[in-house]
Amino acid sequence: MIYGKTIKEIMILVGVSVALALVVNHLSPRGIALVGQWDTAKGVIRPNAPGEDGYRIAEIDRVSDAAKIFYDDDTLFVDARSTEDYESGHIPGAISLPIGQFDEKIESFINQYPPDQPIVTYCSGRTCEDSHHLARLLSDVGFSEVRIFIDGFPGWEAEGYPIGKF
Repeated sequence: MIYGKTIKEIMILVGVSVALALVVNHLSPRGIALVGQWDTAKGVIRPNAPGEDGYRIAEIDRVSDAAKIFYDDDTLFVDARSTEDYESGHIPGAISLPIGQFDEKIESFINQYPPDQPIVTYCSGRTCEDSHHLARLLSDVGFSEVRIFIDGFPGWEAEGYPIGKF
């Protein structure tokens, strides 16, 4: 009889723990989505479909399209990765604006570039959300021509395009 009571208490404890974890996950801005688009072949891994979160920032989903923009336009490529990652290799001419340093670097960025400057953000590929977050933040501070290169630096490098290094 004692074992039955103990097992029942353990099951209740586990059930309450799981329920609490699901609530905290749901309320967290960095929570893990239980349903969503998780196939990298279909685009960036995300809990919501593009635009469901209130933002409709255009995505560049082919490396060749990003290269065409790189070679044909006056578009500024902005690297959302860490400074260390940027220094070890980046798209040539790209500006480093690590998402973790946005608040401290955005004023200087705004002073250097007009709000209608075409911008393409990128990070570490389809499993990285930093380029999306950076694009949203840039849009929020007034940049109107922002797009996201979803294959990011790994896609660029894999296709054999030139790489900038320090």
